[in-house]
Amino acid sequence: MCSRGKLPLKRVKNQGTADFLPVKPHHQWEWHSCHQHYHSMEAFSNYDLLDASTGKKVAEGHKASFCLEDTSCDPGVRRRYACTAHTQGLGPGCYDTYHANIDCQWIDVTDVSPGQYILKVTVNPSFQVQESDFSNNVVRCDIRYTGSYVQTHNCRITRS
Repeated sequence: MCSRGKLPLKRVKNQGTADFLPVKPHHQWEWHSCHQHYHSMEAFSNYDLLDASTGKKVAEGHKASFCLEDTSCDPGVRRRYACTAHTQGLGPGCYDTYHANIDCQWIDVTDVSPGQYILKVTVNPSFQVQESDFSNNVVRCDIRYTGSYVQTHNCRITRS
């Protein structure tokens, strides 16, 4: 559902074998005025809304990395990172989930016309965090935007 002209975005999984940890030490985190707290990365993920026929970017957003935590994990995997314990990270087999009502975690679609689009989500877009495989960091989903709601289908991992 699209509320107040915002397309909510909210879940990423660590499919690797090592922890995904902040690059900067805690004392170097930056204040983010929109969230009113500190972030360890400028952009944990980028959100691009592309016109389906032309590929042209029509809207964008991003998610800064506070707080990166094991919100849930695959069966048999234990949560290890929790913001309430002042630790940031995402363990293998765990998900970082953000509720749609958290400010600045969406794409503003107020000026976007109804139509067919592609949502492109890129995790670790600046390659700040070392990974063994960057080939699964981009997801594209087909989007139908009616002006009142969004339908998402055909999500797939792509190279770019």
